[in-house]
Amino acid sequence: MNVQTPESGYHYQTMRRALDVIDAAEEPLSLEALAAQIDMSAAHFQRVFSAWVGVSPKRYQQYLQLGHAKTLLQERFTTLETAQSVGLSGSGRLHDLFLRWEAMSPGTFAQKGAGLVISHGWFETPFGEVLAMGTDKGICGMGFTDECGREAAFDDLSGRWPAATFREAPDALAPWVDAAISQRGESALHLIGAPFQIKVWEALLQVPSGHVTTYSEIAEAIGHPKAVRAVGTAVGRNPVSWLIPCHRALRKSGALGGYHWGLPVKRALLAWESAREDAE
Repeated sequence: MNVQTPESGYHYQTMRRALDVIDAAEEPLSLEALAAQIDMSAAHFQRVFSAWVGVSPKRYQQYLQLGHAKTLLQERFTTLETAQSVGLSGSGRLHDLFLRWEAMSPGTFAQKGAGLVISHGWFETPFGEVLAMGTDKGICGMGFTDECGREAAFDDLSGRWPAATFREAPDALAPWVDAAISQRGESALHLIGAPFQIKVWEALLQVPSGHVTTYSEIAEAIGHPKAVRAVGTAVGRNPVSWLIPCHRALRKSGALGGYHWGLPVKRALLAWESAREDAE
C-alpha cells in the first residue's frame, strides 16, 4: 500500500529512483546523466529534485560523500547532557512534525507482547519500501525491506514480540505513517522494549534532524557513561527506524557504524536531513 498525498506521490516515486541511482554510482553524476537515468529532462528533474530535497542534485551528492559524517560531528554534534534534566520524555520534534510517544511498562514487555494486537502494512517511502507495525497507541515497528526482503523484515520485527497477535491492517496505520513520510500532522509512537533500551531510544528522540550524536554521548545522557557497548546494542535493536533516529548515532571517529537496515539507507537519511536543514 502506498501512503502518499496526491501532489507528492509522483515526487516520492521519482526521488526513490533517483536515490537508488545516486547511491549505486561510483562517482558523482552530472545533472544530465542523472536525469537521463530517471527518464526526465534535466530542467524538469532539477526542479522536482530541488523542490523535494531543498538543494540541487549536485549539492545533495556532496552530502553523500564518505567525509560527510565527520563533517556532521564537527559542525552539528548535538550535546545530550541536558537530556536528563528534562527527563528524556514528553513530546519531541522530529522531521518537522510533532511526535508523541508512550512507553510500555517493563512488566508488559517481559510478557513478550502477550495480549497485544499489532497491525502491520507495507508502505512506500523515498528511501524504499518500509514495513510498519503498530498497536492502538502508535507505531511500534518500522523497517526498510529493500536489502533484506519482506519476509526477513517481518520475521525480524514480529520476532521481538513473539506472543503478540499480528494482523495485516495497513489502514489502521496509514495516518501515522503518512504523517511521518509527508512530515505533516502528528504521528504516534509506542515504544516496546526493555527499560534500558527505551532510555536509549528516548535519548535518540532528542537529536534534531540534520544533527548527529555518538554512542558515548548517549551513554552519558542516560546516566550510564561506561555502558557505551550496551548503548550501541540498544541503538542497533531500535525497532522503529527513521522515527526513532538511530541513523543519527555515529562513532566518535566519524565512521557511520552499522545500520540494521543497510548502510545505504543510513547515508541517504543523513544526507537528506542535512540538505533540508541547510535549505531552511
